[in-house]
Amino acid sequence: MTSIALLGARALDVLRSLGHAFFFFIDLLRATPAAMRRFGLVVMQIHAIGNLSLLIILASGMAVGFVLALQMYYALVTYGATESLGLIVNLSLVRELGPVVAALLFAGRAGTSLTAEIGLMKAGEQLAAMEMMAIDPKSRVLAPRFIGGVVSMPLLAILFSAVGILGAYVVAVLLIGVDEGNFWSIMQSRVDVWRDVGNGVVKSFVFGVICTAVALYQGYETQATPEGVAYATTRTVVISSLAVLSVDFVLTALMFSTP
Repeated sequence: MTSIALLGARALDVLRSLGHAFFFFIDLLRATPAAMRRFGLVVMQIHAIGNLSLLIILASGMAVGFVLALQMYYALVTYGATESLGLIVNLSLVRELGPVVAALLFAGRAGTSLTAEIGLMKAGEQLAAMEMMAIDPKSRVLAPRFIGGVVSMPLLAILFSAVGILGAYVVAVLLIGVDEGNFWSIMQSRVDVWRDVGNGVVKSFVFGVICTAVALYQGYETQATPEGVAYATTRTVVISSLAVLSVDFVLTALMFSTP
């Protein structure tokens, strides 16, 4: 009975945490319209979250494009289907790798930064001081960062896919010698803008909401100690990564289940 009681208590704690996170997210959405009136703050956060994450996104996208082109070429040359290399690389990036890998990098770079920033503000009692002055921290501090993350994530995913395709072109056409016309023409004729590219953008938007909300929640609810902030940043990466991979499966099943 003791084990069952501990299991039940743990389950109740998990449900309580999920409920608390849900109401936090609702409050964050309610604070978003007020944050939009402070457009300068939103622009600053887009720069801090998106622009400062640009280097790792571009470098990773180029590396993924290099490796993907090599691996796909070695697989396709066995069956004499190297003319499909550009199509496979493009679909792999815009449908799956671009949104997912960019979201994982976003959680590791921007997510941890948001959690640490909010956690340190809480540890320094800056959020409590705002409440004492009748200023809502969620509207003044959290909502602009939420909007900045949601706007930045799709743009970063698009850039990741574009640079990845460019990297695949360098390896496939310039290094290996795949016909340039085949590489681009089959890509243009077989990739649907709305079904393939559009669904990838929708995925990245959802991932941006998840990663940013998780990072802000972990920072806002962290213990006001150095150890608490460090633990919160770790939880941000773990929870965001697991949530992105889980939601990606659901979205892929919904978006591409019908031909």
